[in-house]
Parts: sequence; C-alpha cells; structure tokens
Amino acid sequence: HVQLVESGGGSVQAGGSLRLSCAVSGYTVGNVCMGWFRQAPGKDRDLVARISRAGTTWYKDSVKDRFNISKDNAKNTLSLQMNSLKPEDSAMYYCAADSFRCWWSASRWDYWGQGTQVTVS
Repeated sequence: HVQLVESGGGSVQAGGSLRLSCAVSGYTVGNVCMGWFRQAPGKDRDLVARISRAGTTWYKDSVKDRFNISKDNAKNTLSLQMNSLKPEDSAMYYCAADSFRCWWSASRWDYWGQGTQVTVS
C-alpha cells in the first residue's frame, strides 16, 4: 500500500520561505520518480518540480532559482525548499510518485498525497 503524506505548508509573507516534506511509504523514493505539483483555485494542477530515479531535477520556469527539490533515501522522504515566495506561489501543493517515469501531465502519475496549503501574502 503506497501512501504519501505532505506537511510543512502554511501562511507566509512575500519573500519568506517554507519547506514542504512528503513522507513516503510503500515505495522507495530512490527507485521512483517523485514530483511536486500545485493547484490554485480554478486552475489546473501544474508540475512545479520533479526528481528522477537518478536524481535529475527539473523546475517550472517561474520557480527556478527559488525552489529546490530533494529526496532523502534513508528517511524515504521528498522535500521542496521554497525561498523568496511570491503571492502567485499560493496554492495547494501535492506530492506525487510514479514507478515508471516522470510524466509532464498530472493525470499520468500513479500516487498522490492529500496536499498541503501554501498561502503567500
């Protein structure tokens, strides 16, 4: 049984930082593609950052140089360090995992967490 549980969201002022974490069970983070998505009200769920099995990372242009995705194989967790936050970063953030590949489309990913809210004012 695969389970992803996010934590670390909250409210922060513009320019501040937050660190999101995703605790994974049933999968080994080192063996799957992991990603962070976000969804604002009335908008699509968009890929923000992802990290492949090999550790190759990709970021959405608007978060490059501000966000950092990482995984801790020993703790079996995924993290997203978010710095210099902007109001447009406000959204529900979701952790996702896929055993086959790093998909671009949210609909292709196997497993999802319940989400954690990030609000930047």
